[in-house]
Amino acid sequence: MSEKIAIRTTDAPAPAHTFSQGVRKGPFVQVSGQGSVDPATGEYLHQGDVAGQTVRVLRNVKAVVEASGASFDDIVMLRVYLTTRDDFAAMNDAYGEFVTANTASGVLPSRTTVFTGLPHPDMLVEIDAVAIVAA
Repeated sequence: MSEKIAIRTTDAPAPAHTFSQGVRKGPFVQVSGQGSVDPATGEYLHQGDVAGQTVRVLRNVKAVVEASGASFDDIVMLRVYLTTRDDFAAMNDAYGEFVTANTASGVLPSRTTVFTGLPHPDMLVEIDAVAIVAA
């Protein structure tokens, strides 16, 4: 049986004390939900700008995935959490541009989008991911 490994990187925000940035078990990688936090300062970026937050969040997701030994192209599922339906179009445009540019195979990950409350008042979007590390 393969060992469960906590993923850690300084290229993504430090997690709260109750969870890991990501976890890898065998070829499976689960990235915890990421916000638009600058890993160097711990500050939320792009307040009020869902497109800017989406790109920052995806950069954080990418950093955790890469720290696991996978690539962005190994992501099979992204889950997007938005605070308001009004931000969907702007998020979707920024998301589409980033994901397309970072998916070399051209096979885009699957996605779910949910409208919900988020844990920090400056968060407009949060995204988590599942990746499968190529053998």
